[in-house]
Amino acid sequence: MYGDNVGWVYRLVRARVGSRADAEDLTSEVFLAALRPLKTTASRREVRAYLKVTARTVLARHWRRRSKVEIIHRDDAATRSHFDDPVDPRVMRRTRAILDAVSERHRTILQLRFVQGMAVTDTARTMGISVGNARVLQHRALTAAARAGMSEISSPA
Repeated sequence: MYGDNVGWVYRLVRARVGSRADAEDLTSEVFLAALRPLKTTASRREVRAYLKVTARTVLARHWRRRSKVEIIHRDDAATRSHFDDPVDPRVMRRTRAILDAVSERHRTILQLRFVQGMAVTDTARTMGISVGNARVLQHRALTAAARAGMSEISSPA
């Protein structure tokens, strides 16, 4: 399994992180994470698909750890939202227009997840829904926001 897949897994990870050392460490993490749950009877295709999903998970965990480190270094990170940072007013207007264009439920999950930076579990608890429902709702909200953003671009005010 390792010999057949290490090359493409390493290239995938390296393309996402840039650093050779990080890519080597994360590639090892991918194989360690996949080793236990992967069935020995799995076909090559199934192994590749599972490794790809595992690599995405490992990369997400890597970026989450890295972003937490950067946030902790801010003096007042706990009391600030992403909108408190200096942002181009045009970006703010466009973001507000997109949020105003989606339903209230979609706006709520987008604000909790991306403006306030809440985890999916905390967002689900706040909204009184299951974690699975929160993930589905987040996906739908992002799709609606993308559509709203595209229509905003095609018909600027």
